[in-house]
Amino acid sequence: MTRSVRLASWTRGGLVAAAVMLVAACSASSDDTGAPRPSASAQASTSASPTATPTTAATTPPPAATFPGRQWQRAEAGDWGRLDADLRRDGSTCIAVVKDGRLVHDAYWNGGAERRAGRVYSITKSLTSLLVGMQVDEGALALDAPAAEQVESWRGTDAGQVTVRSLLSMTSGRRWSEADDRRMIRSTADQTAFAVRAAQLSPPGGEWVYDNVAAQTLEAVLDDAADGGDVAQLARQRLLEPLGMRDTTWARDGAGNALTYSGAESTCLDLARVGHLMLNEGRWDGRQLLSADMVAQLTTSSSDRNAAYGLLWWTNTSGRIVEVWRQAGFATDRAPYEGRLAPSVPADAFWALGYGNQYIAVVPSEGVVAVRLGSRPATPDRVTFDSFTAGVLEALSDPPG
Repeated sequence: MTRSVRLASWTRGGLVAAAVMLVAACSASSDDTGAPRPSASAQASTSASPTATPTTAATTPPPAATFPGRQWQRAEAGDWGRLDADLRRDGSTCIAVVKDGRLVHDAYWNGGAERRAGRVYSITKSLTSLLVGMQVDEGALALDAPAAEQVESWRGTDAGQVTVRSLLSMTSGRRWSEADDRRMIRSTADQTAFAVRAAQLSPPGGEWVYDNVAAQTLEAVLDDAADGGDVAQLARQRLLEPLGMRDTTWARDGAGNALTYSGAESTCLDLARVGHLMLNEGRWDGRQLLSADMVAQLTTSSSDRNAAYGLLWWTNTSGRIVEVWRQAGFATDRAPYEGRLAPSVPADAFWALGYGNQYIAVVPSEGVVAVRLGSRPATPDRVTFDSFTAGVLEALSDPPG
């Protein structure tokens, strides 16, 4: 079944609809900022290589990896006093740190609690990428096939060359502006229809543009690939329930469409499960939920226009770096620079990031997953990719105090 513009007549059951207008992926615009893992070049600037081939071998997890049941197994490690004080001051509501499959630290402040879910904004994009990857693994989607195979109204138009990969890598060439973001997020009932109807500005694979509107077209792609199934229910059946994420919900717009660019609500402990799945290359307690190859592709740099971006995940790859501070809720942007997002941490690190510096940080070489949720820090140099992740690794290196 293919789709033209969008349409919303599914069974909405199962998942709770979290607000439509949701100041979602951004407050006036989008969210996110970046991270690392394997390394490859893919989808580059003006001439896009259609396939991202990882060039760094994925870290092999220990053969007897530990996974949580209903609760995390706990272990004692690290001295968290200084990091906790900094995070609390910067408006954080929770932190969770997992080392080698065991929860070594969690803390709650500023109204946070173990099972109190909060908005995770563009971390939703990274969760969406896992659903896309699962459909690719099953053969229902192909990364380098035109998204028009699922979005019928794009066939025979300038959007006909947009691939699933280019939507995931933010190189689709779709029209984007902060005004479009605000219009979709704040005043559009059917956000998928809005996203599908957006204009095609340039050929895919050229410019890197952080684009909530393009990310919402993945709802149409997933809906068709799942044969008209409800994307939020797909998320629950294929991701949330298998991982035991009992406090996570997926948001919908006013037409009942799942939001694929923002809107999920979750907890630090639930999101640590996502990080642990990625750390273990898609394996979860004896089941391969996502192929190791797919995990590598998602967390590999996908464009030389922004070496820090994979496929809806941020990477620590060295190169031209574009951090989207305005979309993350800050007043100004940082100019592009050469280097790595987090020079103080291992190059294999990668992240999911949401508006206001919500993080899932994964450092495979250290066996570490760390999650931070909370309000936006006062300035963009607080709770950064580098300072948060390096702070966790430093705390872990100290004896418990």
